[in-house]
Amino acid sequence: MTTGAGRRVRRQFGRLFAIGLAVVTVGTLSGTAAQAHTNKPAPGPDFGSNVTIFDPSMPVEQIQAALDAAATKQTDAEMSTDRYAFFFKPGTYGTDAKPLQFKIGYYTEVAGLGASPDDVVINGKIEVYNRCLADNGTSNCLALVNFWRTLSNLSLHINGTGQQGCRAGNTNFWAVSQAVSLRRLDVTGGTFSLMDYCTAGPQYASGGFIADSRFPTVLNGSQQQWLTRNSKVDSWTNAVWNQVFAGVEGAPDESAFPNPPYTTLATTPVSREKPYLFVDAKGKWNVRVPSAQKNTSGVSWANGITPGRTVSLNDFFIAKPSDPVWLINANLLLGKNLLLTPGVYNIGQSINVLWPNQVVLGVGHATLTAVNGATPLKVADVPGAIVAGVTIDAGTKESKTLLQVGNKNGLNFSSPSNPTTLSDVYFRVGGPHVGKTDTALEVNSDNVLIDHTWVWRADHGIEGFTGGDTERWNTNTGRYGAVINGDNVTATGLFVEHFQKFNTTWNGNGGTTVLYQNELPYDPPTQADWMNGTENGYPGYKVGDKVKTHNLYGAGVYVFNQNNPSIHTENGFEVPNRPGVKLHHIMTVNLSAGVIDHVVNGVGEAADTTKIGVPVFVTDYPAP
Repeated sequence: MTTGAGRRVRRQFGRLFAIGLAVVTVGTLSGTAAQAHTNKPAPGPDFGSNVTIFDPSMPVEQIQAALDAAATKQTDAEMSTDRYAFFFKPGTYGTDAKPLQFKIGYYTEVAGLGASPDDVVINGKIEVYNRCLADNGTSNCLALVNFWRTLSNLSLHINGTGQQGCRAGNTNFWAVSQAVSLRRLDVTGGTFSLMDYCTAGPQYASGGFIADSRFPTVLNGSQQQWLTRNSKVDSWTNAVWNQVFAGVEGAPDESAFPNPPYTTLATTPVSREKPYLFVDAKGKWNVRVPSAQKNTSGVSWANGITPGRTVSLNDFFIAKPSDPVWLINANLLLGKNLLLTPGVYNIGQSINVLWPNQVVLGVGHATLTAVNGATPLKVADVPGAIVAGVTIDAGTKESKTLLQVGNKNGLNFSSPSNPTTLSDVYFRVGGPHVGKTDTALEVNSDNVLIDHTWVWRADHGIEGFTGGDTERWNTNTGRYGAVINGDNVTATGLFVEHFQKFNTTWNGNGGTTVLYQNELPYDPPTQADWMNGTENGYPGYKVGDKVKTHNLYGAGVYVFNQNNPSIHTENGFEVPNRPGVKLHHIMTVNLSAGVIDHVVNGVGEAADTTKIGVPVFVTDYPAP
């Protein structure tokens, strides 16, 4: 680098490096950083008490008991602070006669530790059922709030031996909604159902996400929207509102849209699989960091190990919630990657990701909570940085942002072939406690990939409000959900809900979104509180007026103004009316209160209460 700007960047990094080195030298090191500092051989990784590692030599009963205890504790723990990860070392668990059958509750990650999904085989079931919220757990059964759980990197041979009634047989139930991912799975031996039809109704579900997986027949059932990316399915049954497939072998044809409402892309424009832990044949712990791909289909592991690089776990600082931010930052400054173990981290100053290809990997739904208005996580304008498996919560004092990628008007060293990537990164404003932010996710860098995110201003929680939704509107404040200022940003699975102005604002050129789901805020007290200047309300998806090129595939904006059903929103989508801005398969849906007058730019009928639960579709905008 020979430019003056480049020299300034090098000098700045040099100063930061020197400061970090001094901090680490005088500080107390822990975990892998201490091992590197003392040159002593590293012991097995210390992930803390909330991580359980299973070995195939363990009795099935012992494994079953540990998983059952966690599931019982977490089944109704929607707003708890408990976080868990369960890892399976390579081998086979359960038999045809004695299968391993368990459920996954809130804030729980289950993953195999093989280099390939087929290195860990579960004979049995891994399930999520409806929650029944009325009449002592016997009615109002649904999956609409089954959030925050992860299943990945293993082979599941479905086996219902010993189960009773409707549960018997070879159907694995996975009844979930937002912030739940299925990755690197090889499922055989039955049917995989994305709804739980074995309970009393209404059995609604609102997911979801599959990537890099092979599945048998998938019963979509009541799932309102779903993205399946870079996978293989034997067949897919049913669609509700918005079912999207990108690079999926066996995906249904989209030509009859909107009946059924399938959106199918032959390939995924930009993809990168999420980093994953694995144990090699010598017992060494590593993280596989997949490389970015363009225009791909099918699973990444069909012909061997997923393309990418292997990073020793010794090159990660293994953090625990008790570690101070200065220690985390010092290790990042020295070039370490970061692994966040399960728990809630109180973040009073930003964690800074500074270097190209630096990885931040959270396990067990590790959660960063903003303190004193901090931005919990900032990623520099560098190529290849990865943040994966992290939840970020707003705190009680307003933060300007919760995650900032790059600086406005800053230097930009991004790379189209090596995008900064966010995988399974989730945001909350309210819910477990009062939260306040101006913007949740701000992307200023070019060439960023957002691979599955849920950006949520909470529509319910345990904050202790006595004034209902009006108090929520005035207290849990989040103006903007996702603001995309960078060029050539791609989002695969963008879920953004309930923000008080624009849920998503896309100002960069060359952007692409594959599946978008949005609910407008439930809680504006009056129409005057929900005005964009002289226009009624804010669209759920706004492409900036200066944008010349943009592509959106499969998108829904839903309305439920329960606080004041008389409120109107002019448009679900607003975009510049020019040939380079193209929307394919978009819809608005009325959930029983309020009105969206048009789908996009004055086009499309009103989603009003004469069409509850019936989407208003626009196949292409502008029309061909």
